[in-house]
Amino acid sequence: MFALLVKWSFLGCLVLLPVACWQVDALPADIDLVEDLSRDPDQAPVREAPFDVEQGGMRYRVEPLYRYRLQGLVVSRRAHDGDSMLHGRWNDHLNVADVCVVWGHNTGIDLQAFDFWSGQFTCFFRTDDPAAWRSFDPTRMANNHLLSDDDYLRERIAGVRVGDQIEFEGYLARYSNDSGFERGTSVTRTDTGNGACETVYVTRFTVLRDSPSVWPTLQSTAGFGLIGSVLLWMIGALRGWL
Repeated sequence: MFALLVKWSFLGCLVLLPVACWQVDALPADIDLVEDLSRDPDQAPVREAPFDVEQGGMRYRVEPLYRYRLQGLVVSRRAHDGDSMLHGRWNDHLNVADVCVVWGHNTGIDLQAFDFWSGQFTCFFRTDDPAAWRSFDPTRMANNHLLSDDDYLRERIAGVRVGDQIEFEGYLARYSNDSGFERGTSVTRTDTGNGACETVYVTRFTVLRDSPSVWPTLQSTAGFGLIGSVLLWMIGALRGWL
């Protein structure tokens, strides 16, 4: 009986894990939207001096341009590792994650007709439904390069999930580091192409309502279950239970 339970636990987790990994970033269909998502972002120019911060052993100069606050529904996200890919090449440890959100009119259309995904620095979307394409307002979608040197904020930002409804505020800003890297920011929602993303130095980050998706939980459960069933099989073999 023990061997049978371990066997079926292993096989079940083995099947569930890749499915959960495939679905973990899928936008849930049953999202109960908060009212704040109907508003456009708040943006106002500031006259604040550039300031220096440190992260990952590198010093950065942050130049605030506008005070900025946004409420949105996360449709795609990508956490960054400052030691890999272009972030590693540029010594960019300040950019915690890219978070792609929609708000306003776009939260009321059929988002299930779209696919959203994040590249290293960009957010993409597509649909095969012409009516859905016509209903989408690209000026109410934004990919945000989120910056922070605060451990608590970094953890909150890195943990955001597709389907979360979030609010953050801070500064639309340019930033650079001592190795020669620098990045600017979009200051309007109507631009497209290279440079159209908002770069935000975050001072506050809140999840207004968690994603209803069960796939992240199933992914963790399947992963731990797979490891646990292997360990139980080894223990059973050593103790003669098999």
